[in-house]
Amino acid sequence: MEIGIDSFASTMTSEHAQQISSVQAMSELLARIEHADQCGLDVFGIGEHHRKEFLDSSPTTILAAAAARTSQIRLTSAVTVLSAADPVRVFQNYATLDLISKGRAEMVVGRGSSVEAFPLFGFDLQDYDELFIEKLNLLLHIRSNERVSWSGKFRPAINNLPVYPRPVQNPLPIWLGVGGTPASFARAGSLGLPLMVAIIGGDTHRFRPLVDLYREAGAKAGFTPDQLKVGLHSLGYVAETTEAAIAEYYPGHAANMTKFGKERGWPPMSRARFDAHRAPLGSLLLGQPEEVAEKILRHSEALGGISRVTFQMDNADLSHAQLMRAIELIGERIAPVIREA
Repeated sequence: MEIGIDSFASTMTSEHAQQISSVQAMSELLARIEHADQCGLDVFGIGEHHRKEFLDSSPTTILAAAAARTSQIRLTSAVTVLSAADPVRVFQNYATLDLISKGRAEMVVGRGSSVEAFPLFGFDLQDYDELFIEKLNLLLHIRSNERVSWSGKFRPAINNLPVYPRPVQNPLPIWLGVGGTPASFARAGSLGLPLMVAIIGGDTHRFRPLVDLYREAGAKAGFTPDQLKVGLHSLGYVAETTEAAIAEYYPGHAANMTKFGKERGWPPMSRARFDAHRAPLGSLLLGQPEEVAEKILRHSEALGGISRVTFQMDNADLSHAQLMRAIELIGERIAPVIREA
């Protein structure tokens, strides 16, 4: 099992955060990616948002800067909002990243749970599903073919034109990022794409029927079990003790979840909900290292085996020093347990 970090390049603007400039926030983020590489983590992902709180509107730019400062860690999106992007440019950007990183680039593509990209780039939210299906098909076609002939509804046709550069990896790894829609799980399986499941609340085991649906669709389409990888993206944080992890993480996490929850119709984050998410079956990967390692293995068993787990830690206004130490603990005390198991 691979283990890593996902980041939305938070500017930490809430009242609980120590206010820092965007320049400092970006500098610290790159330092954390370099630190994750040095600590032996497998992967670092950068999200995509188009709002004040996050600096990740151009994830490949951040990942390319990180590629020049790292040597081993894989670099991925988390996720690329493919519905509001041009698949030709997406492929070119990640193929270029693959060249810069000498074959360490990946992407996780999805429809995006944050919808601000749609009006910004001139797309209609009513076309949410149709846009993604068409653009995913084009992206996969470009990955398989140096010269492309294609036509669709939302983009001008391409008539036998080459798409360059080509990546080091053939094929360039493309994961499908999903939330809780059965059709998305089945689509990933039928295409034989690795699956990244974002679970940010509730009990992780409740996703088992959807993961089974993914594996069944993949098997029906002729893909082998080793091709049907499942990854888990979870909120979390690690400290020396569980008490310290809770004390450091909860205030900022509650403030941010309440803030974003207002936009999505969620109730305010309460301590009771937080404790439920932190419970043995809950999705939150928070505590001291050995406790979190046990929980990851429990989640893997509950989902029938997972190939990758990533921590989303910069959603709680934690300091750079706290995040750096958490990365060390994940690399030194969680990753070895996971890999041995």
